[in-house]
Amino acid sequence: MEIAAPEPQGKRAAYLGGLAIAIGGAVLFSTKAIVAKLLYRYQLDAVTAVAFRMLFSLPVFAAIALWKMRTEAPLQRADAWRLVGLGLVGYYLSSFLDFLGLQYVTVGLERLILFLTPTFVLLASALWLKQRIGRQQWLSLCIAYAGIVLVFCHDLQGGSGNVALGSLLVLGSAMSYALYLLASGEMVKRLGALRLVSYAMCVSSAACIGQFFLLRPAALLVQPMPVYGLSLVNGILCTVMPVFMTMTAVQRIGAGAASQAAMIGPVSTLFLGAVILSEPITGWQLAGTALVLAGIYLLSNVKGEVK
Repeated sequence: MEIAAPEPQGKRAAYLGGLAIAIGGAVLFSTKAIVAKLLYRYQLDAVTAVAFRMLFSLPVFAAIALWKMRTEAPLQRADAWRLVGLGLVGYYLSSFLDFLGLQYVTVGLERLILFLTPTFVLLASALWLKQRIGRQQWLSLCIAYAGIVLVFCHDLQGGSGNVALGSLLVLGSAMSYALYLLASGEMVKRLGALRLVSYAMCVSSAACIGQFFLLRPAALLVQPMPVYGLSLVNGILCTVMPVFMTMTAVQRIGAGAASQAAMIGPVSTLFLGAVILSEPITGWQLAGTALVLAGIYLLSNVKGEVK
């Protein structure tokens, strides 16, 4: 009779463990922008930085893809072509546009724009799938976008003339990833998240590395040792680990709780940018960040989601 008492405590510990994994994954994934900014100090461009990131992450995803190929049924031809498209849109195009944009905007603004991805999924669902957007969802959209406008206007006044260009590039990154999420929903159910992600990442890696050899001389592969170290961090700690940590968190605490835990991402990026990159934190940025987080929080708590 007394043995049953610890059960709720054990469930709570498991939940808190899953929550910690989700938060850790969000922070690591957001740190990608910090690492990219550090790489740019060594005169790397977006093409080279993305290629190095994928060079270090590809072996892990390729090993998982090979394992899945040997242990599961072969892909149908239609699914194989869909995976190619998902890899090109969801990871190659999204990553490349993101790294391009980071050359012109602060890491805080970049992370806030990317954090709008759920709103783009919602708008695309309404536009193409003819799903109705509820009143609370419109309210959450307005709040989130007001926060982005606030931070954008602040950075536009105090930053370089390329802030608008960088913001558009990062916006394109968020939109392309939103398309990936929409298109991959049905395939995840059939193939499983691990198989889909590993295959799509292999496609993306091949595209990023191939792009490098098409546009840049192979001599650029020779870089100072800090570039290799930062690229290793970018490929493993900021790419591979967050993918698996997020998947583990979703399995333990559910997609809703995991997505809410990811809200720590923009906040951590803002403060890491201040500590590591000496990017200033202003009241306008904090206010804009609070609005974006509030909007996404409201959106994640809408019952029944898109109707």
